[in-house]
Amino acid sequence: MKEKRKYRTIEMLLRIVTAIILIQTLHFKFSGHPQAVHIFSTIGMEPWGRYGIGTIELITGILFFLPNYWKIASLITAGLMVGAIGFHLFTPLGIEVVVDGVSDNGQLFAMAIAALVLSVILIYRANLPKLYRELLKK
Repeated sequence: MKEKRKYRTIEMLLRIVTAIILIQTLHFKFSGHPQAVHIFSTIGMEPWGRYGIGTIELITGILFFLPNYWKIASLITAGLMVGAIGFHLFTPLGIEVVVDGVSDNGQLFAMAIAALVLSVILIYRANLPKLYRELLKK
C-alpha cells in the first residue's frame, strides 16, 4: 500500500471511531435516560445542556464524514471533551458515574479521554497548529 494512501486510511478510521463515540451517546441524551439526566442535573445543566450538547455532538459526528469539515469537527470535539473531562474531574459527578446504585465503571470518562486523544491526533494530522501560526503572522 502506498504511504499516502495508508495515512488516509488511518485518518478515516480515526474519524469514524471519533464520530461513533460522539453519536452512540445521543440516544441516552435525547431520550432522557436516567443516567444522562443525572449527569446533567449534577452539573446544573438539565435539560437545556443535555439537548444542547447532544445537538452539537450530532452535528459534529456528521461533520466527521464530510471532506474538509472533519477538521472543524476535530476542533469542536476536542473542546467538548475537555469540558466533559473537566466536569468529571472537578464536579461532584466524578470519574465513575453512579445512578441508582448502578455504576458505569468510568466508561463515559474513558470514552471522553479516547475522543480527546483521537481528535488531537486528527488536529495535528490536518496541520491546524501550523495554519494557526501562519494566521498569527499575518
